[in-house]
Amino acid sequence: MPASSIRAVRIEKTGGAEVMALTQVPTPEPGPGQIRVRHVAIGLNFIDVYHRTGLYPLPLPAGLGLEAAGTVEAIGEGVDRFEIGDRVGYASGPAGAYSEAHVVDAGRAVHVPDGVSLEIAAAAMLKGMTAEMLVRRVFHVKQGDDILVHAAAGGVGLILCQWAKAIGARVIGSVGSEAKAELARTHGCDDVILYDREDVAERVKALTDGRGVAVAYDSVGKATFDASLASVRRRGTVAVFGNASGPVPPVDPLRLSRGGSLFLTRPTLFDYVATTEELDASAAALFEMIESGQIKVEIGQTFPLDQVQDAHHALEGRGTTGSTLLIP
Repeated sequence: MPASSIRAVRIEKTGGAEVMALTQVPTPEPGPGQIRVRHVAIGLNFIDVYHRTGLYPLPLPAGLGLEAAGTVEAIGEGVDRFEIGDRVGYASGPAGAYSEAHVVDAGRAVHVPDGVSLEIAAAAMLKGMTAEMLVRRVFHVKQGDDILVHAAAGGVGLILCQWAKAIGARVIGSVGSEAKAELARTHGCDDVILYDREDVAERVKALTDGRGVAVAYDSVGKATFDASLASVRRRGTVAVFGNASGPVPPVDPLRLSRGGSLFLTRPTLFDYVATTEELDASAAALFEMIESGQIKVEIGQTFPLDQVQDAHHALEGRGTTGSTLLIP
């Protein structure tokens, strides 16, 4: 029988990492259409920081975390998608994955194939489906395209670079240190720019014979947005999908005209996996890339659940590479 209570991270107010507290809460019971997942590993993502700080508001008090993998422990009425003991992962909430177990809608979880460990699933689902969305649907990367990936050694960046390289793109990454540059090179980057030592746009133009890239993928936000706009070719696309350095200030549409009739988009994964069918298709594409060996998921660091504050400090301080896991 499951324990009557579980350990879970809760916040009573928004703020710094110190607002997170690990506490005992009643074991949640699945309602109709829901399952309870006993976690093996929990994925740490920048969106969790945005929830914690209030940039993306949650009703308070709240749990944190959108991504985890484990086994189905309890099933609610009307669920025929899963059975007890199935290996599953989820990456679209509801918030509360920072816990030993969590209840999610059955239609928002996916089967994890036997060839993918639960730790890899927890490290890869949100970041990997984000990469799938970016290279296959936000902008359809084709063989021979030049692309720019900011934070190329981060969790999304490493998967995105490998996926684009497997398609046949020429991948230019920007990173903050020599160590991260080496990691990016071993995960699909043809060229790497140290953004704090070089002018990113000038270097991009030099690497592309003045053309610029077809698409710039920017999860950093405020600090890199101007460089992203200046790095893309005529009718190129800038996809801003994160705010690691802060949100991008308001943009005059004339800047897009002057830059060469550019396209600017601010995609979020949840709009691209809005239906169960979309979710299954995205996860299947990701797991296929992992099982084929075309994508290697780097788990750069793990933290016990009771060290969640340290994990957030490391993530916000750009002290992480690849994916970060919390272990309940």
